[in-house]
Amino acid sequence: MGHHEIEQIAHLMRRAGFGATRDQLDAFAAKGYESTVEQLLYQSGEQRMGDDVIRRFHPELSGMMGPQASGENWLYRMVTTSTPLREKVCLFWHGIFATGYPKVIHGKALSDQIRMFRRYGMGNFRDLLLELARDPAMIIWLDNQDNHKDAINENFGRELLELFSMGVGNYTEQDIKECARAFTGWTLGNREYMELRSMRDSDWPYGRISWHFEFNPEDHDDDEKEFLGHRGRFNGEDIVDIICQQDATARFISRHMYSFFVADEPPVPEWPYTLPADPAAIDMLSQVYFDSGYDISAMLRALFNSDCFKAGDSWYGKVKSPVELVAGVLRLSGEFDRPRKEILDRYQQAVFMGQYLNNPPSVEGWHQGADWIDTGSLVERVNFASQQLGDAQRPGVQAMIDRIEATGQPLDSSESLVDACLDQVGAITVSEATRQELVNFASAVGKPEMRAGSLDDAGRQRVAEVIQMVASTHEFQRA
Repeated sequence: MGHHEIEQIAHLMRRAGFGATRDQLDAFAAKGYESTVEQLLYQSGEQRMGDDVIRRFHPELSGMMGPQASGENWLYRMVTTSTPLREKVCLFWHGIFATGYPKVIHGKALSDQIRMFRRYGMGNFRDLLLELARDPAMIIWLDNQDNHKDAINENFGRELLELFSMGVGNYTEQDIKECARAFTGWTLGNREYMELRSMRDSDWPYGRISWHFEFNPEDHDDDEKEFLGHRGRFNGEDIVDIICQQDATARFISRHMYSFFVADEPPVPEWPYTLPADPAAIDMLSQVYFDSGYDISAMLRALFNSDCFKAGDSWYGKVKSPVELVAGVLRLSGEFDRPRKEILDRYQQAVFMGQYLNNPPSVEGWHQGADWIDTGSLVERVNFASQQLGDAQRPGVQAMIDRIEATGQPLDSSESLVDACLDQVGAITVSEATRQELVNFASAVGKPEMRAGSLDDAGRQRVAEVIQMVASTHEFQRA
């Protein structure tokens, strides 16, 4: 397979995962692009750092009661999993079904929600919405435990329509009320405990760790309802069925998918007034949504194999989110070959860059794209990436230098050294201006000496310094 095909798969791995090493790219290339897509979609036998090992080293990641432990545990999985697309899809849904610690005040419930995304996030969208409506963290986040047949609370019903499925302009205020009525009685099994807010950390009668969904038929409004032009004695499942049948839902999910994986769209509140950047792509994804019976994996397959995704002009068009950047760099550097206390620092570095897992800024989640970048966050991003990948003692950096040695390619010019480093840091393509800056830097660092096919310590350090500079480039910060 030629270098362009390698670059194509590298693009896929940046968008559908958190990047890949050069050895991984070679393994994928041997199978071909379409087979790599299938492997991403249906990988089985996940390999990762085990929860039992993590929890022995980090006892706080067992109960996960505090505001950070659930996110730290998730970062471990992003960094070590052999099924990166599943974690990327969890991150995708976390940004749409945004749920946060300041109101839920229960880290394990938030971790359980991510686990639910992991199980249902690449399957049928109807099943995912139903699980979301039964999710304890979401019930608390949007107050559905306070949604009663004689006194409805519209919060969940409103966000289900506005931010989770259809978008503004595709329903009425009356539809919101009817939706809320259908979800009355969808509550927590230990709701009595919820009334004892001052005893939030008590073990009596259940404790927070026992939050679970319960349907209370006595509190459910079973009268006739009219929702989106349909009439009947609807419950929550009926409402979800009707929502999933709507063209607006297909287009809403398709636009989210395009924005996350292909090219940034404006924030959701602007969608009623702004056409999609690629209407044909949204039409294609919407058709797959219906043809597949609302199957998310089918939509992802169509997207990753589409011209709009594979086109070279879409490469490096998206700014990596802080968590994408941190996870991708750590997968390259190989810092976490075992549990380490440094995971606490790496998690905080993503927070300093602007993304606090399980603590989105609002029910809209995070704004993407250039909104991730300001003068402060850019310094944090560049410092983090360059410090990790400029350390010649890290296992992943050592492996990159070893691979450069093993290729036997001459490093007799600054240009050849730069090209070797770009290739090893995920087959990155940079602009001519960026490449020239890298060449100038490599010239200043000095040529690493190869003797009998090996680099001495000083030579390895010079290579690491060029890799460090690659990590500081405009292109490395983007996907």
